[in-house]
Amino acid sequence: MEYETIKSEYVEYGQNKFLEVSKKKVMPDDTVFYNISKGYYTPEGDRRYQRSIGFPEEKKIVEDLIEKLQAILQD
Repeated sequence: MEYETIKSEYVEYGQNKFLEVSKKKVMPDDTVFYNISKGYYTPEGDRRYQRSIGFPEEKKIVEDLIEKLQAILQD
């Protein structure tokens, strides 16, 4: 599958680890989806990805995800 990254933001944590939150477009059909990836930096500074989860560009899904994250942070 080929895709184009529209926008990415990174959350750095631990030693040389990161989370990437991104909006991507599948090529050539232009289907847009959101993706959260976990990865690390090599000694040379390159990003390497380990796992990811993708979900459709639907406002309700994003709102529910934010709500659930906020709920678990309050405990």
